[in-house]
Amino acid sequence: MSHRFGYRLLGRAWVIALLTALSSLSIAAEKSYTVTAPDGVRIAVQEAGNPDGPAIIFIHGLLGSRLNWEKQTGSPELQRYRMVTYDLRGHGLSDKPEDSSAYLDGRRSADDLAAVMKATGSPRPVLVGWSLGGVVISNYLAAYGDADLGGIMYVDGVIELNAALITSHPEVYTGLASDDLKTHLEAISKFLALCFYTQPDVPTFELLLANAAMASWTMTRATPSMTVAAAEGIPKAKVPVLMLYGAKDQLVNVQPSMARAKQLNPRVQTKVYENSGHAPFLEESARFNHDLSTFMASPTGATPSSK
Repeated sequence: MSHRFGYRLLGRAWVIALLTALSSLSIAAEKSYTVTAPDGVRIAVQEAGNPDGPAIIFIHGLLGSRLNWEKQTGSPELQRYRMVTYDLRGHGLSDKPEDSSAYLDGRRSADDLAAVMKATGSPRPVLVGWSLGGVVISNYLAAYGDADLGGIMYVDGVIELNAALITSHPEVYTGLASDDLKTHLEAISKFLALCFYTQPDVPTFELLLANAAMASWTMTRATPSMTVAAAEGIPKAKVPVLMLYGAKDQLVNVQPSMARAKQLNPRVQTKVYENSGHAPFLEESARFNHDLSTFMASPTGATPSSK
């Protein structure tokens, strides 16, 4: 066999091996499907990372979708984990019921999460809930307890929907509920801007804006009156719980929220990112991903309160 012919065969073999590896990686990295909640609402789910790794279930906030978590699902540091993202009802590619009762009853959000957990079949996943996603976690704990969980991370999580814990932006929230398209879209843009201390680049903001515009108006109007079972749910958590907040959050009152969570469950651990607003997983994504990986690896969960 000539050297040239041998190199050619080796080259072809290398290309075939590379394409096979990339194909396998692509299959492992992304999987989309739907699950059906007890009330018939279909929930859009996507998975990334290692399908055999410990599971993380990411729960986005108001006017978001699973796209919010791209800095996590694309992170090399987190590829060892099975990362499950899903669109809350009324958001993204999930169903958008027109009856406000589908959103007012917080138990339904808990049932959606339970349906996603059942579909994944992963033992004791860690839940990561951003903003309104924290309400979903609290409602889940109230309804199901923590027996099937490995840990919980609230990210600028809404503890309770009241004036003491939520920053007042009446013009924005009135605009979100408006029937006028221009007023509604302008309010969405203002709301998204309030999510960040360090504003994202233009392509990212435009993607988030388009993402938010897909959300159900019925859901947007109903959410401020959604039932929140934090007082029943948070005390049930015996697994590690980390409450992580951006110090510059303009939507949630950080210190009162952490104090209320600790009042409900003294085992809760807290961490504050001084240079983040409401979305530290986007604003300081590398640090967040490292902290999440550390949380996943630690048998006792979060480290003591730190900044």
